[in-house]
Amino acid sequence: MPELPEVEVTRRGIEKRLKGRRLTRAVLRAPSLRYPVPAGLARRLAGRTLVTAKRRGKYLLLDFASGHLLIHLGMSGSLRFVAPGTKAHRHDHADFVFGEDVLRLTDPRRFGALLWLEDDPLAHPLLAALGIEPLSRDFTPQWLQQALAGKRVAIKPALMDSRLIVGIGNIYASESLFLAGIDPRRAAGSISLARLERLVFAIKATLRAAIRAGGSTLRDFCGPEGLGDFQVHHQVYGRAGEACPRCGATTRQIRQGQRATYFCPRCQR
Repeated sequence: MPELPEVEVTRRGIEKRLKGRRLTRAVLRAPSLRYPVPAGLARRLAGRTLVTAKRRGKYLLLDFASGHLLIHLGMSGSLRFVAPGTKAHRHDHADFVFGEDVLRLTDPRRFGALLWLEDDPLAHPLLAALGIEPLSRDFTPQWLQQALAGKRVAIKPALMDSRLIVGIGNIYASESLFLAGIDPRRAAGSISLARLERLVFAIKATLRAAIRAGGSTLRDFCGPEGLGDFQVHHQVYGRAGEACPRCGATTRQIRQGQRATYFCPRCQR
C-alpha cells in the first residue's frame, strides 16, 4: 500500500510539473472505485487551473481554487505521467490531461478514491478524523507520550493507527522501530520519554529518507516520474531470516493485527 512517503513523492511530482497549468480534459473510465466517481466530474474539471497539490495523511488534494479533487491510491494505486496517446489498459481508470502532460491513475484493486469537494476538504469525513502529521513540528516526544499514555496496545499497531498518527504504515513502522531500538511488541503506554525521543527522531528520519529515495517500490507502486528505490535501504522490512545489519542476529517476522512485522530480537527491546 502506498504510505506517506509514496504519496508525498506523488504530490511533489504533480506540484513540480502541473502547478499553475490548465487541465484541458479528464478521461474517466470507471464509474466507481472504492466509492462512486461523482457524475459529471470530467466536465467539472475541464478548463480549471491547478493552484497547488496538497497531502493529508495518505490522501492527495488537488486544489483548483473553487474545488478540490481528493485522490486516494488505495492498496495498489499510482499516479504517473504517460505520453499523449498511450494506450490505456484494464486498470487505468482515469487520465488528467494538462496539454501535452497526461497524468494517469492506475488502480488494479480499485480500493482507491476519486472525489470532488467544494467545501473545506479537511472537514470531509475521510479527513476530519485523521491524526497528527508525523513530519510536522507538533509531532514531538512529549505529544507522543501524552497520546500513548495508558495504552496497552503494542507500539507497532499504535503507530499505524491513522486516528493517532497518519501515514506511517507497515513498512515505515517496522523500519522506525528498528532505528529506535524498540521492540514492536512493547506496550505503547510503557515506553519512557527518553525512548520516545529516539522513536520520534527515527520516524521523521525514516520518512524523510524514503521521500528522498522516491518511496519504496514493492509490487505496484510507481511515482509520477518513475520507480522509487527505498526498498534497497530497508534494514528489517521483508528481511526475515537474514542477519540484522546492526548486530548479526537473525531478523524475525511475526504477525500483528494481520500485518507482517519485522524486527531484530537482540537490538530491539
